[in-house]
Amino acid sequence: MPLAKALDADQRADALDQLGSGELDVLVVGGGIVGVGAALDAVTRGLKVGLVEQRDLASGTSSRSSKLVHGGLRYLEMFDFALVKEALEERGLLLTRLAPHLVRPVPFLYPLEHAWERPYVGAGVALYDAMAMAGRYDMGVPRHKHVFRRQLARMAPDVRTDDLHGAIRYYDCQVDDARLVMTIARTAANNGAHVATRTKVTGFLRDGEGDDARVVGVRARDLEGQRDLEIRARVVINAAGVWTDEVQELLGGRAQLDVDASKGIHVVVPKDRIRSECGFITKTEKSVLFIIPWDQFWIIGTTDTAWDLDLAHPAASKSDIDYLLEHANRLLKDPLDHRDVVGVYAGLRPLLKPMRKDGEMGETTKLSREHTVANPVPGLVLVAGGKLTTYRVMARDAVDHAIRDFDATPASITDRVPLMGAWGHAARTNQRVALSRASGLAVGVVDHLLGRYGGLVDELLALIHERPELGEPLPGAEHYLRAEVLYAVTHEGARHLDDVLARRTRVSIETFDRGIAAARPAAELMAEALGWDRAQLDDEVDHYLRRVEAERQSQLMPTDQEADEARVKARDIV
Repeated sequence: MPLAKALDADQRADALDQLGSGELDVLVVGGGIVGVGAALDAVTRGLKVGLVEQRDLASGTSSRSSKLVHGGLRYLEMFDFALVKEALEERGLLLTRLAPHLVRPVPFLYPLEHAWERPYVGAGVALYDAMAMAGRYDMGVPRHKHVFRRQLARMAPDVRTDDLHGAIRYYDCQVDDARLVMTIARTAANNGAHVATRTKVTGFLRDGEGDDARVVGVRARDLEGQRDLEIRARVVINAAGVWTDEVQELLGGRAQLDVDASKGIHVVVPKDRIRSECGFITKTEKSVLFIIPWDQFWIIGTTDTAWDLDLAHPAASKSDIDYLLEHANRLLKDPLDHRDVVGVYAGLRPLLKPMRKDGEMGETTKLSREHTVANPVPGLVLVAGGKLTTYRVMARDAVDHAIRDFDATPASITDRVPLMGAWGHAARTNQRVALSRASGLAVGVVDHLLGRYGGLVDELLALIHERPELGEPLPGAEHYLRAEVLYAVTHEGARHLDDVLARRTRVSIETFDRGIAAARPAAELMAEALGWDRAQLDDEVDHYLRRVEAERQSQLMPTDQEADEARVKARDIV
């Protein structure tokens, strides 16, 4: 296996040096799914590429999704066939070629409340499968199947079946969204992109006079080193998602895109609270309710409400949680309540809409999920909208638009560039028993590592071989190994405790205490790699505990305004 380039402190320092010297072909602003996708697309075309992110990779929308890679079954009802076809092709590509170690099939049941729904829903799901099979890439998942009441009772013993006319089972896929973003960023860096997190854009460099002066780079601040730098680039791609309007303000408010933030929240409950072989999807009066299998848990979501408060830390209110539990309980024999909730997270969808007057908030459920690329001034490209599944298409379109005046640049090849960890995944999976014997880890633990690192599992096992204590479970979060915390710092770009507990792992939503017990043990492992002294270690732990408390308080509040006020009381670490 070729040596994989790590995202570590040395890489970040080198990236900042490279960004501040010379001229890039393309600078990407934003370390979410579209930003890292654009960096990978551009660098694999042979361009000199940089990426800056003001916080951590996937610290916004891209770590707070429903964690689905799907075609969007509900868009068939809107007759948005092109969007569904495109998303299904990308689903197949990710599952079978680009990220088979991260993306996996998941069965869903669509409960039928009325007899007439069977032909109607059945026809829609059949079309869904047909569009996937007719795509350019392998479908990768089984076809749908009609399920009748008695079968449904066996497959999902905890579901109320008396008033149902059976269900239809179909397949989509899921992914750990934050790991996907980090893996794409690492793949981009491995191909030569300069990736720097905790680097905030503070303004644009312009060449010429007037409103149409060309953008030739950005002014940025390294938030950890407290130094300012100028980054010059032939073109800047802004992929800031819900922060798009703020970036446009740096241009003096010349807006070509209008992006609304729509809040979606999810709750996490233990797997044993709902006995079922499959997840569920059902329509609500406002949106779609998913109950999604997630390792030892279920993820239940989502809401869809307009949000105009803090963009960095959207807050879930008690009303949001009540809404999800109420709709989930319509399906269940044994109702869920707040005591069953292990974790809660809220994210913001960047939805495009027609230009609005100041102060108006639109109906977010009616806005398109399709993306748009705009060019407000020469040298600057904005990309917004879309969804997680189609990130590669959005990135390709943004780069195509950005380099349209470049000489003889190759076309996108990201449909043929497997992400790091994809290479070797199948072989290592076949060798799982041998890996277990050689490492002394249980086969189930090896499977867990393969599902997170794929072919890069060798790097984790090498760490454990050198330091056997790293093969022990992380105290307070025993479903992760101590090695995974250290590896997050030495290879995956984690700089702070939040990065590890909320994104490189999902401890913050997978433990009843939200990761409080794991905070100090994890911070001690990080301290040795990042050179923290005792005061900084204590500060990291204190910040995380304050964050958890602020989130818990926000989730007791009845309104968005009160929830936001409670959440923002916890300061950011950087």
